[in-house]
Amino acid sequence: MIIRSGDPVSGQALRIGTRKSAMALAQTGDVARLLRASAPDLAVDIVKFETRGDQDQTSKLLRHGGKGGAFVAEIREAMRAGALEAAMHSLKDVPGNEETPGLVLAAMLPRDAANDSLVLRAGLSLETFRAARGKGFMIGTNAVRRAAYLHRLFPEATVIHFRGAADTRIAKLDRGDKQRLPDGGMVGPADALVMARSGLERIGMTARIAHDFSVDEMLPAVGQGIVAVECVETDWATRARLAKIDNVQSRLSAEAEREVLWVLNGHCNSPIAGHAVLAGNEMTLRASVLDETGRFIEVTRHGPANRPRELGRAVGMELLEKGAAEIIARTRPDEH
Repeated sequence: MIIRSGDPVSGQALRIGTRKSAMALAQTGDVARLLRASAPDLAVDIVKFETRGDQDQTSKLLRHGGKGGAFVAEIREAMRAGALEAAMHSLKDVPGNEETPGLVLAAMLPRDAANDSLVLRAGLSLETFRAARGKGFMIGTNAVRRAAYLHRLFPEATVIHFRGAADTRIAKLDRGDKQRLPDGGMVGPADALVMARSGLERIGMTARIAHDFSVDEMLPAVGQGIVAVECVETDWATRARLAKIDNVQSRLSAEAEREVLWVLNGHCNSPIAGHAVLAGNEMTLRASVLDETGRFIEVTRHGPANRPRELGRAVGMELLEKGAAEIIARTRPDEH
């Protein structure tokens, strides 16, 4: 459902669709500023959407077809219908194991921090939390990947289902709200949250970060920290405009990481992580598959930076050889 479009525009115009959350609007604002800088005569109209994932703050994302169905599908439909020229996505929310006929990721912005961070409720110190190894505390997250890593890092903690936009989640944490569950029950309140640092930066809430997880502690989601702009594949005028703001380093990293998702064919509930780092002409790609029972497989490989998909394919194949398919199959949800 479209909430509100921006002010009417005249002359050259490019309509960008986005979710209505504070973080999504901040990200889209960055896209608009870059576009205006590259083409001063271009008018950018930001069109806000309330997606199915935004409307339903209770269900697991699987009910809406995973992150793609929850946060991406409706904006893509509007773009295909000609109501938009482009769409802004957090790349981590864009499924990497499916085709998107007629659409192309035409620009990727410079990558923000890719790591996750720990946010604590008022009155709880990091020292107390660590000393208890999380025992007696509840950590909220909606990401299966984060939950699996949390079980490794804080084995005594209780990890609970926790939904909402970044600012909404923190408000719920501060108020001590319980989270309604898909079955009608309630859980919580949470004592801590795990959130993307980049998202906290976008909404100006880095002061709430109690601890930044290193990639050794918690490998990020594929594409985390990258803002992507999508358009219709045959819209050459829009593609040309978006090409001016495309960041080569982000694109190379994204292609390597997303190739891992493609090879593994992970479903929306798969706890798959991946992170690429560029150093000159070389790329290092690290990826893992894990579950909440403690099963953990990780692979790190190096390769030429200009052949990212080959590196991603090699990492994905090695994960499969080490048993990743079994973990992915075991975490495949029963509900549809």
